[in-house]
Amino acid sequence: MAEKREMTTEKTSSFSISDLILVAVLLAAGAVLKLCVGSVINFFGMKPNFIIAMYCLAILLIRPGKTSAAIGQAAIIGIIAGAICQFLPGTPWLNFISELLGAVCMALLIRIPMKIGKLNLTTSLSTFLSTVVSGGTFVVCLFLFLDAAASSLVAYVPIVFFTALINAVIVQLLYIPLKAVLKK
Repeated sequence: MAEKREMTTEKTSSFSISDLILVAVLLAAGAVLKLCVGSVINFFGMKPNFIIAMYCLAILLIRPGKTSAAIGQAAIIGIIAGAICQFLPGTPWLNFISELLGAVCMALLIRIPMKIGKLNLTTSLSTFLSTVVSGGTFVVCLFLFLDAAASSLVAYVPIVFFTALINAVIVQLLYIPLKAVLKK
């Protein structure tokens, strides 16, 4: 009986239907927000990347299973996010690499407890670091594959940093109410 109970409480290695729906809705919302609101909310070239924020939020909410399964599930989410980016204005194909690495980073980071006293910083820090990984990968790929000038590489550093900061705030604000709604 104890073995059966352990098996039912362990997270499976595949997405449930509700997980798939949640990921699809959040990525679609991220794409719409990036198209509609992204250009309006622009602070000196720095704006939230809603697609990154939404896949970080999706990974936080579905909490993929064991580490090997989590990496696979996050990779799928990252590839889908990269595919969505192909339909949005920007640099084609680079998003596949950057979103894949950002999503995998998120799946790994949420497993590390990041607390200061009773304050849990996992949500905001993991989102911040995943956005830096995604944005940093995008900038490095831009430099390597598209012969961007070295000065543009340096110019992107503050943009990636502040975008990561904005994404961390957005995800932190959305995570608590969405988590409460999903529990019901």
